[in-house]
Amino acid sequence: MIVGITGTNGAGKGTVVDYLVEQRGFAHYSVREFLIEEIERRGLPVDRSAMRDVANELRREHGPAYVVQTLFERAKAAGKDAVIESIRAVGEAEFLQSVGAKIVAVDADKPIRYDRAITRGSHTDKVTFEEFVLQEDREMAGTEPWDMNINGVMQMADIRIENNGSLEKLHQQIENLFAHGKFD
Repeated sequence: MIVGITGTNGAGKGTVVDYLVEQRGFAHYSVREFLIEEIERRGLPVDRSAMRDVANELRREHGPAYVVQTLFERAKAAGKDAVIESIRAVGEAEFLQSVGAKIVAVDADKPIRYDRAITRGSHTDKVTFEEFVLQEDREMAGTEPWDMNINGVMQMADIRIENNGSLEKLHQQIENLFAHGKFD
């Protein structure tokens, strides 16, 4: 089984991934890490703008699902359940669904997400609330299949998780999804 994770910034995508890896034995394939390697190879600063620009450039040049397709092929070759984090373009979601993968969307209220982003302290998260909102707005509704369109991908999701509560509540939601066959 291969699952693609999408969602808003700070919603808990990484926490869902951690749970799938630690509790369900999934392998993890990270779009973010793939892009950071490419950004560093190019000698660019690792920030949210560079991540968006490099991702869009790769998808424009090689096809809208290029990064995710590359990670999918690695996951298939490994032969075990896998999660690909984070699906941000409609072309990526279309590819994953065409090969039978499930898309899981994670969301939470914006103030909660901002607090989580600041707390995790990633080098791409050192922004004011206003910058956080502007960055998210840029990533939510691209019009090209290769451009970031998180809103469009979330609408395509097979499974949706609202993550406004505790870690324990999130874990229980994930287990309930498995118990009700949502990942099948």
